[in-house]
Amino acid sequence: MTIEEFMAAGAERFDGALLALWWDGKGSWEKAHEIAQDVSGSDGAWVHAYLHRKEGDEGNASYWYRRAGRTVAHGDLKAEWEAIVREMLDR
Repeated sequence: MTIEEFMAAGAERFDGALLALWWDGKGSWEKAHEIAQDVSGSDGAWVHAYLHRKEGDEGNASYWYRRAGRTVAHGDLKAEWEAIVREMLDR
């Protein structure tokens, strides 16, 4: 599935971390964060980290990147979002 197909699909096709990313891609940070908070494991932590970085809360983001076992991201937010989506879709 491509990024375009991911965004064109309905929310009902996804759950967990991918659902949170879908909502963020649709411009609903609040809904994405609400979902990400309830996703356990490293995927949930990674999406949670990305969302807090997007929010501008670097300290909280750093905590969640560590929980996810990921390096703290510093680049373009859109590029990070796409990289997370691609990795999760490719599994």
